[in-house]
Amino acid sequence: MASDNDNDVKEHLIECYRQRLRQLIKVDQVLDHIHFIEPGQKEQIRQKARTDGDSAATDQLISAVIAKPHVDGWFTAFVDALINGGCEFAAEYMKVIPPEPEVEAEHDQRVKLIQLLSPSLMDMKTEDVRVECFSRGLLTLEDSEIIKAATTNQGNMGGARELLRYIVRGRRGWFSEFLEILRKTEHLHLYELTGGSPDSDKKGDSHDSSTHPAQGMSLVKYLNVTIFSDLYEGAPSESSQQPKSLTPSQPVLGAAAGGSEKAEIVLRDYQMDVARPALEGKNIIVCLPTGSGKTRVAVYITKKHLDCRRAEGSSGKVVVLVNKVPLVEQHYSAEFLPFLKPAYKVERVSGDCQLKISFTEIVKKNDVIICTAQILENFLERSNKGEDEGVELSALTLIVIDECHHTQKGEVYNHIMMRYLMQKHKNKRLKKEQKEPMLLPQILGLTASPGVGGATKMVKVEDHILRICANLDASRIMTRDLGEFQREPRKNNLPVEDRKEDPFGDVIKNIMNSIQTHAELSPTSDFGSQNYEQWVVQKERIAATEENQKVRICSEHLRQYNEGLNLSHTIRMQDAFSFLNKYHEEEIQKKTTPDDEHVIEKTVTEIFLSNLFGEKKEELQQLASKPEYENDSLSQLRCQILREFSSRKEARGIIFTKTRRSAIALSQWIQEDPKCADVGVKAAYVIGGGDQSVVKPMTNTEQRDVLNKFRNGEVNVLIATTVAEEGLDIPACNFVIRYGLVTNEIAMIQAKGRGRAEDSSYTLVDVKNSGVAEKECVNEYRITLMNKAITKIGALNQAEYDKRISEIQIQAIVEDRLRTRKKEQKRMQQQKGEVKFSCRGCSKHICTGDDIQIIEGMHRVNVTPEFSELFIPKENSPNEQSEDKYYIACKKCGQRWGSMMLYRGIDCPSIHVKNFVVSFNGEKKSKCTKWSELPIKFPNFDYNEHANRIVESYDDES
Repeated sequence: MASDNDNDVKEHLIECYRQRLRQLIKVDQVLDHIHFIEPGQKEQIRQKARTDGDSAATDQLISAVIAKPHVDGWFTAFVDALINGGCEFAAEYMKVIPPEPEVEAEHDQRVKLIQLLSPSLMDMKTEDVRVECFSRGLLTLEDSEIIKAATTNQGNMGGARELLRYIVRGRRGWFSEFLEILRKTEHLHLYELTGGSPDSDKKGDSHDSSTHPAQGMSLVKYLNVTIFSDLYEGAPSESSQQPKSLTPSQPVLGAAAGGSEKAEIVLRDYQMDVARPALEGKNIIVCLPTGSGKTRVAVYITKKHLDCRRAEGSSGKVVVLVNKVPLVEQHYSAEFLPFLKPAYKVERVSGDCQLKISFTEIVKKNDVIICTAQILENFLERSNKGEDEGVELSALTLIVIDECHHTQKGEVYNHIMMRYLMQKHKNKRLKKEQKEPMLLPQILGLTASPGVGGATKMVKVEDHILRICANLDASRIMTRDLGEFQREPRKNNLPVEDRKEDPFGDVIKNIMNSIQTHAELSPTSDFGSQNYEQWVVQKERIAATEENQKVRICSEHLRQYNEGLNLSHTIRMQDAFSFLNKYHEEEIQKKTTPDDEHVIEKTVTEIFLSNLFGEKKEELQQLASKPEYENDSLSQLRCQILREFSSRKEARGIIFTKTRRSAIALSQWIQEDPKCADVGVKAAYVIGGGDQSVVKPMTNTEQRDVLNKFRNGEVNVLIATTVAEEGLDIPACNFVIRYGLVTNEIAMIQAKGRGRAEDSSYTLVDVKNSGVAEKECVNEYRITLMNKAITKIGALNQAEYDKRISEIQIQAIVEDRLRTRKKEQKRMQQQKGEVKFSCRGCSKHICTGDDIQIIEGMHRVNVTPEFSELFIPKENSPNEQSEDKYYIACKKCGQRWGSMMLYRGIDCPSIHVKNFVVSFNGEKKSKCTKWSELPIKFPNFDYNEHANRIVESYDDES
């Protein structure tokens, strides 16, 4: 704990620079990041900012910050809030060595110049300038959104006024970058007016001080400014006196404008360690915990890669692949664009974006493309088919694969990497033949956990991780201890007690027993269990196949009641009742017509099931309203939420649950709970965007809106399905609760990683029939195995590692080719009529796959009458070594097709595939010189059928 003397020194430091802080702090944004000020006091400060401006509100904010008693770490938290709130220059005054007086004076003079020229600057194209300022990091995301809203609501000048207010509060170096932005956005008159050289385009963009009339004299004298104008508020300052330390000392405006200070990426030591092999051009996997800055490492590697390519006189082309649509925008706006845009063109493309249509052009015109993996795979396939609008691997120089543990069989990441591995293997052959190999991109994989692939033994876990490394062609899997930056949340397990009484559940079970008796079904599992659900789904499927309507309908109702029973164990009984009631109302609706003129008949079973629920409906509804019968899981969840909010200054957390329905119901339950409202809980839910569920999915925009509210504090508890576990940039929170949900070890690591704040907690709440406690123990064991396996793989010498990786890659290529062959064989087998044979000599169509049969497993024959009209038999010359006396040739061009073999007294034309051009679905098969190269199995020759046909023809002749 800091001593009182230390706190006094820090208070004095803040007081000394109170005037300066009043000019630089953006109150709303800084407040978002301060946890030790009470919510009520925060709202008063925000109200002050709205009525009297940031300057006045900063006085109130500073008073709250230095108020006693101090919490531990208050000063560090305040400095961090300044940095995270986009007030980096203000944060510099809190350092041991604050900015030099010359730096302060230079900053003040630039602010004065902007103030003086603001009438002219109001004519700028605000939207263009805003976008550039945000991309260069001169504006925070919130600044940018405020300016955009002002432009929309108040017009261009209103937006420009807001832009000037916010930009002068930013980081050091803002002025020179602002000049460059004016020039880049074609505001040349404003660029020159604010100090830029009119000849800058001709002189390498240098902002020479000699071009400005203020050269060699004080800017204050030149502008004849006697009052310190407060552009920070857009109104006169409450105090017109500058602190003595801010007296300008011979400023040079040209120096201020000289050179663009681009956002630099600074890596921590452990980040630089894992990045080093990639900076040398090697393929690697970066394996670091969630929240440790893997994406920032990827941005750094991308920038250095492009810089090196440019220095060598060649261009780089980087594609960043993600597996979820929301991640495209997240990586684009939060990471890659701010750091790369000044020097490189960055674009994003996803499945819900119109740009995907012109993806080939996007790749050509940009340096960095962030997209979903499926889009790249689609265009790689187009290139493979020879289509003009495709993309080739050789056109790319670096591929970044986010969440790369998905590079496994069946995943789109693996499809892309199999193309890479096959070309790499082909390149080895080309080099042996002294031919030019195809250039392949560098690969960078990012993951928090490669997982164990379901393995329970160390050797199998090693194999699983090595296979991922091989699939990504990684020379190493790079991981490091985070040291002081490690954030390990406190873990709690909250077991639940079974209900002493469950009358609501008993009524549902009685209904289910009645249905089973009616349908003569005998289950082998307990109601509410996963095994019961699997059993009833199987019965429903069998009944549908056998057209047993009675069992099918009863099975469907049993499945719904089983779901209702599970819901009563997970969420409120009233939610379970609403679910069942809605289902039965929909069933009734199916049997009614809008005008009641047409009567839809009901079966005996349908009447029985409808009456069964109708008789119990009122009883279920009454029981659902009695809180004394609620499940203990909800009680434990409520207690944990209240505990988190009562023990923290500012709590923020995520609750993970299994289904969309439970996420929505839990959100509603928390919103309606008065105790949660008393401690300031503001809940919302976020669920997936796919339509595989009966619950309405969330759009990407809706997801983004909820996450933004969670980020700015409008929501402080997020109830989420697994959609929020992996990848999505959810702001640092200080508690994570998994409510009856445990999947695999990867999801567990991802979920724990959401709690990134200091002193965060991770709590597991059990739910009846979920078995989460046992699954969690298994996952912890798997994580231990995984970490040991990664360490063991890291200890392998490079030669041994490379040997094992090479063996896995060769096996993968062989397996992939075999799979492709079998798949092609299956397709061609099913569509033999689409396999067409044309004469290699004259291209005349001869027959299809349906016309061919096989004799003795090796001779392909065509005995159709149509085929016999197309060839002529010719006698083999005595010199030819052939068992057959005759060969057959094309009537039109004389191309040899095969031989005439005698089989059990019947002449059968045996054809050789090498003499034909083979096509399937209109596409020529490039390599078919042997029948074994055509992946299709022909039926055996039916001797009896053909012999009978010949005998019948003899009878007709007689």
